[in-house]
Amino acid sequence: MPALTPRARTLAVCGALVTALLAVAALAPLPFSVAHPGITADVLGEHRDRPVITVSGDGDPGAGDRPSKGELLATTIVATAPETTVRLADVLGSWFDTDRAVMPRDAVYPVGDDPEEIEEHTTAQMEESQDVAVAAALRELGLSAGEVEVDLRLEDVGGPSAGLVFALGIVDKLDGEDLTGGRTIAGTGTIDRAGKVGPVGGVPLKTQAARRDGATVFLVPEAECGTAREELPDGLRLVPVATLDGALDALRALREGGRVPSC
Repeated sequence: MPALTPRARTLAVCGALVTALLAVAALAPLPFSVAHPGITADVLGEHRDRPVITVSGDGDPGAGDRPSKGELLATTIVATAPETTVRLADVLGSWFDTDRAVMPRDAVYPVGDDPEEIEEHTTAQMEESQDVAVAAALRELGLSAGEVEVDLRLEDVGGPSAGLVFALGIVDKLDGEDLTGGRTIAGTGTIDRAGKVGPVGGVPLKTQAARRDGATVFLVPEAECGTAREELPDGLRLVPVATLDGALDALRALREGGRVPSC
């Protein structure tokens, strides 16, 4: 067998090194989580046999007892637990699967890997989001906390991303107005006390969850229109929103056949 030339020996060594590196990369744990579409919950109805929104007090015109003709869905994603090992094969597989996405683990679990600490963090975020949603909705309606009491209950959902949908649901309950117009409408977005809507993560997966559960309209933070268009399910209409007031205007226009903003 003829001896290898120096160039051939160099290529052989490099090839062996590359093969070894690829083998290590394929087996090594990576700092990512794999996410997929989670549950949706109709904030105008019940979740786990309990009303999500209950209103009472002097500011309630009785609309809180009126069943809605449509649904207003809060959307979620589910990510692999921090202790779950994610490897290169999982990352590559997610590129070809519209129902999965790879996200940096630190973005999904910013407080670390301890399950108890993570649960406390996401629960605190949800509770703060609910308080802010109540404040934004009452501000929109010109009501004070002394006039009306709002109770929000939504189990199995953490984080702040349901703020917009909560605020819309509270307005629907208190104002006696059917914002959905009989449609199934989903959405996501944080909200502050002034009614400003903020971006969230995992929007393409949330659109998947929304369409799966019958939504035909999806309210998306205006800043995430581009992200939301990625892998948008057929039959789902995107409506960008920047404020609670703008979201209400868009829903009314949709119900009445007016001009609705689009991504």
